[in-house]
Amino acid sequence: MSGSSITGWGSALPEKVVTNADFESRLDTSDSWIVERTGIRERRFGGTTSGLAVDAGAAAIERAGLEPSAIDLLVLSTTTPDMTVPATSSTVHAQLGCSGAAFDLNAACAGYVYAVVAADAMLSAGIGFTKALVIGSDTLSAITDMEDRGTAVLFADGAGAVVLEHREEASPLVLASDLGLDGSLLSILYAEHGGYMKMEGREVFRRAVRACVDSAFKVLRQAGLTVEEIALFVPHQANLRIVEAVAQRLSIPPERWAIVLDTTGNTSSASIPLALIDAVEHDRLSSGDIVLLSGFGAGMTWGSALVRWGA
Repeated sequence: MSGSSITGWGSALPEKVVTNADFESRLDTSDSWIVERTGIRERRFGGTTSGLAVDAGAAAIERAGLEPSAIDLLVLSTTTPDMTVPATSSTVHAQLGCSGAAFDLNAACAGYVYAVVAADAMLSAGIGFTKALVIGSDTLSAITDMEDRGTAVLFADGAGAVVLEHREEASPLVLASDLGLDGSLLSILYAEHGGYMKMEGREVFRRAVRACVDSAFKVLRQAGLTVEEIALFVPHQANLRIVEAVAQRLSIPPERWAIVLDTTGNTSSASIPLALIDAVEHDRLSSGDIVLLSGFGAGMTWGSALVRWGA
């Protein structure tokens, strides 16, 4: 038996805190309105996608007790690359001092699930990779219209990272996965080159709930597990009302959710690792626990993965 284990983790958030009160003076909104509809109370703005990724990645590598050169695969999930060419992962790779391969992956807010599944598969494929750094980093404030109350209060910046190490004696990391996309729904959430995010909020809500619930049940069937065996549900941190709707349909109680969106907002690729790391740092996971990662985003993409925590 061989598989991968998560051996290190790290996060990075910009210093600038933007509260709901900061929007009240210039938009037709209020703290109570935002909290009631989204669950968000504050978020962070600032930094660059590569800079946040480097900070989160360095923390994860240090936590794993490795030298950066030991990392031979770097997967960066992002919707907001620093440049069109080259891939932002090349900047991160160079600044961290990693070895081997690196590439960007864009599956919007489902991207981190895609990245973990891809990295785990590459480590397990016997093609030479042994240690992967999987980073989710986005600076959505740069592509958000701050005069649009429908999106300005939602999106924010941040990064989260984990180190995966392949070990011959380890159990499989990803027990089951479901990655999907419906390109016919592109128009409900998108940003053109040089433009701002455009979103049909109600339609995104409806589609996201359906996609996440269907995807979660699919991976449970694949793995032969029940909802009761999920120790922690780590959803994309888009909107608390979406999380509540999904969790209710899955019958997962709030004490088994990982939630940070009240202080981070929607950080796209960074949201799932930020929530996962927060849970780990609050001692909410034990070795052998089953974790459900679930994301959805523009495209419309979705992705779920059942992950076994610990060596």
